[in-house]
Amino acid sequence: MTVKIMPCLDMKEGRVVKGVHFVDIKDAGDPVQCARRYQEEGADELAMLDIAATLENRKNRLEWVKQVAEVIDIPLTVGGGISSLEDIELLFEAGADKVSMNSAAVKRPELIREASQAFGSERITVAIDARRNESMPSGFELVVAGGTKPMEIDAAQWATRCEELGAGVILPTSMDGDGTRAGYDIAFTRAIADAVKVPVIASGGAGKLEDFYEAVEKGGASVLLAASVFHFRELTIRQVKEYLQEKGISVLL
Repeated sequence: MTVKIMPCLDMKEGRVVKGVHFVDIKDAGDPVQCARRYQEEGADELAMLDIAATLENRKNRLEWVKQVAEVIDIPLTVGGGISSLEDIELLFEAGADKVSMNSAAVKRPELIREASQAFGSERITVAIDARRNESMPSGFELVVAGGTKPMEIDAAQWATRCEELGAGVILPTSMDGDGTRAGYDIAFTRAIADAVKVPVIASGGAGKLEDFYEAVEKGGASVLLAASVFHFRELTIRQVKEYLQEKGISVLL
């Protein structure tokens, strides 16, 4: 297995932003400049998440996607505000290679099946936001609407269901870890990786080189998503890849 590095552009009002636990949002730059730089630095894929789309009850901003897609050749996964096949088609036309859906899939799981049949499962990612809840079998409860609404559904069981419906990638983010740079939530990542056979993207909380290694070795992730450490130049993609390679993990240098 070759592990991939995936910087993430969280978008709000046309800018890349970064928060902690999905709030306390700070500006982190221009999306086109960030995208171009990350491709030059060796990113394998890029994620672009419109973090306010669902909360503001609107669609993803297609012009942002077009502008970013024009300056990169690596696969671009776009998420936020996707609730229909038409939304997905428009994003693909704008230059996205894959889409990531979250709240809409929880609301209507059949959308996962319809999307994977229409466009191919490898292009459909389901994002799963969760937080710790000891009453759940896996210890993690699914939350939606930017982490504001608990669903009383076990996150790992939901991941299995998403895979059965045709999701080609699962993107779990721990609400407890987002933006903290305290390390990925390994227990959560592992719970999801154990529940599915499709690739799992580790997300939320990367702060140092060891965190990336642990997400693969202990968490079972095959794609490593990070935002803050790359946006604020604390680590480069190259540094992360060289570190992983030294640790015996296959990466594309």
